[in-house]
Amino acid sequence: MPEILPRSTVESGPGPEGSVPASEAARVPVPASGPHRVVIVGGGFGGLTTARGLGGAEGIDVTLIDRRNHHLFQPLLYQVATAVIAPGEIAEPIRAILRRDRNVSVLMGEVQGVDVEGRAVILRDGTRIPYDTLVLATGATHSYFGHPEWEKHAPGLKTLDDARRIRARVLLAFEAAEREDDPAARERLLTFAVIGGGPTGVEMAGAIAGLAHHALSQDFRRIDPTKARILLIEAAPRVLGTFSEDLSAYTRQALERLGVTVLTNHAVEDVSEAGVTVAGRLIPAATVVWGAGVRASPAGEWLGVETTRQGHVPVGPDLAVIGRPGIYALGDLAMAKAEDGTPLPGLAQVADQQGRYLGRSLRARILHGAAPAPFRFKSRGNLAIIGRNAGVVQWDHTKLKGFLAWFVWGVAHVYLLVGFQNRIVVTLRWLWAYLSFQRGARLIAERDEAVMALIRGKAPAAPPPP
Repeated sequence: MPEILPRSTVESGPGPEGSVPASEAARVPVPASGPHRVVIVGGGFGGLTTARGLGGAEGIDVTLIDRRNHHLFQPLLYQVATAVIAPGEIAEPIRAILRRDRNVSVLMGEVQGVDVEGRAVILRDGTRIPYDTLVLATGATHSYFGHPEWEKHAPGLKTLDDARRIRARVLLAFEAAEREDDPAARERLLTFAVIGGGPTGVEMAGAIAGLAHHALSQDFRRIDPTKARILLIEAAPRVLGTFSEDLSAYTRQALERLGVTVLTNHAVEDVSEAGVTVAGRLIPAATVVWGAGVRASPAGEWLGVETTRQGHVPVGPDLAVIGRPGIYALGDLAMAKAEDGTPLPGLAQVADQQGRYLGRSLRARILHGAAPAPFRFKSRGNLAIIGRNAGVVQWDHTKLKGFLAWFVWGVAHVYLLVGFQNRIVVTLRWLWAYLSFQRGARLIAERDEAVMALIRGKAPAAPPPP
C-alpha cells in the first residue's frame, strides 16, 4: 500500500475573507484516514487532463466539480455560432469521458468559495467538499474593460449558450432584413461588427463572411446576403498581434478578400442597441460580437491572493499557487511563465499540457513523495483560420499561410477534440461544408422575442403581469 500523506480535518469557524464559515454550510464528515483527496474545480482542458492523469491511481480519490455536465472544446465555438457545426459536436459529457476511472467522481455544482484554512471547497448551496490537494482550472470569462453594460449588446463567446445566442442573432438579423422595407434599417440589420482582432475575432469575422457569401447567398428573395457589411474592429495597429507582421498583413488581406472591412487603430467607445461607436462616430449594427478581452475567474479572490489586473493567479514552476500550499492553478486562471520569464498565453494547448503535467506530478508527489521537475511548455505553434482555404500558422521559425495552414489548423483541432466519435463527425461535417458550401446547423429552434427585439433596436417587451 503506498504511503498516504496526512490529511487535515475540517474545523468550524470563520474562513478567509470571501469564504463561507463552516457553521453556515452543510458539513461533510472527514474520516481520520483514507485515500488522499484531490478536488479539481473546472472540467476544461486543464481540469479534465489532470483528472485523467490521476485516474486509476490507488490511494487517490479525485472529485471533479463543474457547473456544467460537459467538457467543451472552446476553440470551435465560433463554428457553432456561425452554423457550421452543431453544439453537440464539440461537447462531451464529463461523466462519459471519465467513466473508466473508478477513483474519479464528478459533481455538477457551482463553486462560490474556498475555505483555505479548513481545506474545503464551498458550493453555492453551502455544501463543503473537503480536500487534501486542490486544483483550480476555472478558466476565464469576458472582460468589457469597465463597461459591463456592453455585454447585453455585444455577447462574447465562452459557452454553448453564448454560441447559441450569437447564432440566433446572426440568423435572425437576416430574417428581419428580409421583412424590412426601410433601407436604413435594412442596412443596420445586415451590418455585423466583431470587436477584437485576435484569433477569435478573425475567425468569427471570416466565418460570418462565409455564411453570408456562400451558405445564405441563394436563400433569400428580397435581400442579397452577399451585400452584408462585416466589420472587424481592433484598437491595436494590426490584427493577430501575437503573430509576425507578415502573417498579420496576409490575414488582413485575406479578410478583405472575403468582404470583411478591417478597422485597426479604432478603439470602441460605446456599444448600444443602435450599434458601435468608434472615433466619435456611430456605426449602426444589429449584431455585435465581443472578442476583445478576457478576465480570469474569481478564484484568486477565493484564495485571498494577489492577482494580476486580469485576475490571473501567480503560480510557481510546478503550478503551485504561491503562498497557498497544496493548491494548484492552471490554464487561463494561472499566471504561469515560460523558461524565458514571459507569461504563457491563454491557449487550449497550454492548458492541455499543464493538465497532463499536473496529473503526472501529483501522482508522483502523493504516492511516492517525488518532487516534480518544473513545467515546460512545448509550443505547437500559433494557429488561426481566416476562412475557406485560408489560415496562418507560426511555429518557432516556421510560418505557413493559405491552404496548407488551413489544413494544419483543422488537423490540430480535430486531434484535440475529446472522443473518437466527435472527431469523425466534425471531420465529415467540415468535408461536407467544404464540398457543398452549405452549413448544416442553421436551424432556429424557437423564436427568441428578446433577441429579435435587440436586433430591431428596440427594448424587449416587459413580461405580462402575473
